[in-house]
Amino acid sequence: MAITYKSGIAVLDGKTLKVVETFPTEDFTRVNDVGDGRNVLVTTSKGFQVLDTAKPALTDSVFKATTAGHVVRHADYTVLFDDGTGTTTIFSSDALLNSEGKLPKAETYTGAAPHHGVSIRLNDGTLLTTVGDKTGRTGAAALRRNGETWEKVSENSQCRGIHGEGAAADEAVIFGCEDGALLYHHGTFEKFTAPDAYGRMGNAFVSETSPIIVGDYKNNPDAEGYLLNAVTLIDTAKRTYRVVNLPNDIRYTWRDIARGSDGLAYILSTDGSIHVLDPASGEIVKKYPVIAPWEGPAKWQDPHPAIAVKGTTGYITEPATSTVRAIDLTTGAALGSVKLSVPPNEITVAQG
Repeated sequence: MAITYKSGIAVLDGKTLKVVETFPTEDFTRVNDVGDGRNVLVTTSKGFQVLDTAKPALTDSVFKATTAGHVVRHADYTVLFDDGTGTTTIFSSDALLNSEGKLPKAETYTGAAPHHGVSIRLNDGTLLTTVGDKTGRTGAAALRRNGETWEKVSENSQCRGIHGEGAAADEAVIFGCEDGALLYHHGTFEKFTAPDAYGRMGNAFVSETSPIIVGDYKNNPDAEGYLLNAVTLIDTAKRTYRVVNLPNDIRYTWRDIARGSDGLAYILSTDGSIHVLDPASGEIVKKYPVIAPWEGPAKWQDPHPAIAVKGTTGYITEPATSTVRAIDLTTGAALGSVKLSVPPNEITVAQG
């Protein structure tokens, strides 16, 4: 796995939690899994830099971008979005494994205007991409490749402030809006409206074996801090959308929800426990104490506890103690921990 910290990245062995290697980087970077079980993309001022966690090596290979943004893995493809140009880059998720240190062959699409966006490629080749410009983001479009050009086949402009995406079972794709969510399924867009005038879903937490999407939820645009106390549950098979208020002791940020291989949602709360949410019922079914209680960050970039999942193992960072822990998500049993020399920030696990 790869863990960022101020001006650096550490590569850890996922089984032993041993620090295998560290690399100096820019002051603040982000890490995203490529999807080939080995490589990770590090967002820097130059673009998306390839980190090989097996060698390990922070390579010189960089997918150039003026403002590197979202990375999405789906349908055996990895898709990058450059906020500074509105350009989407698409390559096979396993292409880096045989590229001999070079960048793989990739397709690109550039939107009408730069914006903080995201794109996802579907199994049939359809490209879903957000629409916006410097004044705001309005929705999403579905595109199909025709020779050297991309043709728009569908568009929806009802998703104000569109942000975040996720693909559920049967390739039902969701985007978050400031007033609900936007679904694309079987070639059609459908808008879900939030119960509040401002009801923002900014991140979707999905399992491709479950039709139910778990999203974060914020209903106060002026609220200070980044702690949230409700989730959005969208059943893409039944076409239902609802907001569930969590128990008062559960507060989380966008880094604190992950889906397991069982389809359950694991919420790392400020009380120091992982609360297990059953998306089908909206109920908390288990609770695992893992770290000390913590407070929310002043800025979203600030180090604060995060959770990442691979199979039935949960990896939890605790910046206050510079510790990374692993637990069995089926029982809550501790599997190990390691103390770093610096507070960890972001975490991602290389998954195939």
